[in-house]
Amino acid sequence: MAAIAHALSRAFQSAGEFDALKQIALLCGAGLLVTLLCLTYGLDLSPGFF
Repeated sequence: MAAIAHALSRAFQSAGEFDALKQIALLCGAGLLVTLLCLTYGLDLSPGFF
Protein backbone atom coordinates (compact mmCIF):
# COMPACT_ATOMS: atom_id res chain seq x y z
CA MET A 1 0.00 0.00 0.00
CA ALA A 2 2.86 2.34 0.74
CA ALA A 3 4.37 1.65 -2.67
CA ILE A 4 1.07 2.52 -4.36
CA ALA A 5 0.80 5.73 -2.37
CA HIS A 6 4.38 6.65 -3.27
CA ALA A 7 3.80 5.95 -6.97
CA LEU A 8 0.64 8.05 -6.95
CA SER A 9 2.38 10.91 -5.18
CA ARG A 10 5.13 10.94 -7.82
CA ALA A 11 2.62 10.71 -10.67
CA PHE A 12 0.50 13.63 -9.54
CA GLN A 13 3.13 16.10 -8.39
CA SER A 14 3.01 19.12 -10.68
CA ALA A 15 6.11 21.34 -10.78
CA GLY A 16 7.02 20.62 -7.18
CA GLU A 17 3.53 21.49 -5.97
CA PHE A 18 1.76 18.90 -3.84
CA ASP A 19 -1.91 18.57 -4.72
CA ALA A 20 -3.12 16.75 -1.62
CA LEU A 21 -6.83 16.85 -2.44
CA LYS A 22 -6.33 15.05 -5.74
CA GLN A 23 -4.21 12.38 -4.07
CA ILE A 24 -6.72 11.85 -1.29
CA ALA A 25 -9.50 11.46 -3.87
CA LEU A 26 -7.45 8.95 -5.85
CA LEU A 27 -6.56 6.91 -2.77
CA CYS A 28 -10.20 6.88 -1.65
CA GLY A 29 -11.23 5.73 -5.12
CA ALA A 30 -8.61 2.98 -5.04
CA GLY A 31 -9.82 1.95 -1.59
CA LEU A 32 -13.41 1.79 -2.82
CA LEU A 33 -12.35 -0.33 -5.78
CA VAL A 34 -10.49 -2.77 -3.52
CA THR A 35 -13.50 -2.91 -1.19
CA LEU A 36 -15.81 -3.66 -4.11
CA LEU A 37 -13.47 -6.39 -5.34
CA CYS A 38 -13.34 -7.93 -1.86
CA LEU A 39 -17.12 -7.86 -1.54
CA THR A 40 -17.63 -9.58 -4.89
CA TYR A 41 -14.93 -12.20 -4.31
CA GLY A 42 -16.40 -15.64 -4.91
CA LEU A 43 -19.62 -14.39 -6.51
CA ASP A 44 -20.56 -15.58 -9.96
CA LEU A 45 -20.76 -12.28 -11.86
CA SER A 46 -21.68 -13.86 -15.19
CA PRO A 47 -24.47 -12.30 -17.29
CA GLY A 48 -26.92 -14.78 -15.72
CA PHE A 49 -26.39 -13.09 -12.34
CA PHE A 50 -27.94 -9.87 -13.57
